[in-house]
Amino acid sequence: MLTRVYLDTSAIGGCLDEEFSLWSKKLFREFETHRKIAVISDLTLEELRGAPQSVKVLPLRIPEASRELVQFTDEAETLSKEYIRQNVVSRLHLADAQHIAIATVEKVDVLVSWNFKQIVNLNKIHQFNAVNLKLGYRMLEIRSPREVLDEKEV
Repeated sequence: MLTRVYLDTSAIGGCLDEEFSLWSKKLFREFETHRKIAVISDLTLEELRGAPQSVKVLPLRIPEASRELVQFTDEAETLSKEYIRQNVVSRLHLADAQHIAIATVEKVDVLVSWNFKQIVNLNKIHQFNAVNLKLGYRMLEIRSPREVLDEKEV
């Protein structure tokens, strides 16, 4: 079974960011060679609409066999609002809560992000997962793209 990796917008944009491109590009190579499945939400695609064309096309380079499209459902909306109600993130970071909620509802293996303040942050990860467990969801792995690469890629 291949690892299902939810991509937030920063993980995709990281391909063109000097600080993160090495790791994001390696992760994309793992999708392109069908070693992992990229899980991409309608929310991520919507956020990419305002990105440069060179970023917008990146998800399309992932072969269909290695790409899964998912939707922001009513269930994910309810869960994202609970993260805000429980003060995991503020309303200003609603999109971050929505990404976490989609990945949780879709039962992905891991969510990857370069957002170290609101997402890839040990305290936040614990808080998101406390809400998840309290509501009957499983814990969500949250990592940077660098942390999910196959060892031979690092």
